[in-house]
Amino acid sequence: MKSFVCITPIALVTALFISACSDSSFTNDAPTQDVSDSAMIFNGKDLDGWDAVILGEGLTKEDVWSVGEDGVLISRGEPLGYLHTKRSFQDFTLTFEWRWAPGTEPTNSGVLLRIDGAPESFLPKCVEAQLKHQHAGDLYGFYGANISGDPERFSIIESDQIGTFKAVAKIKDLEKPAGEWNHYEIKLMGDTIAVKINGELVSQASGLDLIEGPVGFQSEGSEIHFRKIELVEAK
Repeated sequence: MKSFVCITPIALVTALFISACSDSSFTNDAPTQDVSDSAMIFNGKDLDGWDAVILGEGLTKEDVWSVGEDGVLISRGEPLGYLHTKRSFQDFTLTFEWRWAPGTEPTNSGVLLRIDGAPESFLPKCVEAQLKHQHAGDLYGFYGANISGDPERFSIIESDQIGTFKAVAKIKDLEKPAGEWNHYEIKLMGDTIAVKINGELVSQASGLDLIEGPVGFQSEGSEIHFRKIELVEAK
């Protein structure tokens, strides 16, 4: 039987309300927001401020995650699980750079947003901004997390591994070749989300649950690197 190690519990904030609106068109205008203070969620030196969920027994976050030279956050990619902030956030702009480890085969990862409670599998209830190779920019809602979008890009996916989930597909592939650094920008404001890759808007969705929750990065396949991680909370 699969087992999970949750290094510390994730604080669950009760949903305030759920919006069921959906986008009828895709525009080049990202949701607007007033920003206040920047939250240092990654200090570039160690894993202070972060906890982990790991598929396996007797493992710590340091067995999967480490900080390399020049403040690079490194995921081994296995076992399955995710690193997440101890703090919770609702409305914010998250920016960072990512790359697949040079010389390795790129596989899968993602950014987990508004994490809602304990893990359901190797994933929690959350919205994910996808980093899977050639799918970066896709948006998913796992374990009942609400998300909707342009009907031409919205779908319901059946997975043997995690069951049914909602998906809003990106409109184009802007990921650079494996091994090169990419820039990701994720804006969450109210029930809306907008994602830019390398400076260009690639996906937009609405209908998200209005809750606070931790932010997480997935371990799901092969080695992946993150750097220049910054979160700016909205007022």
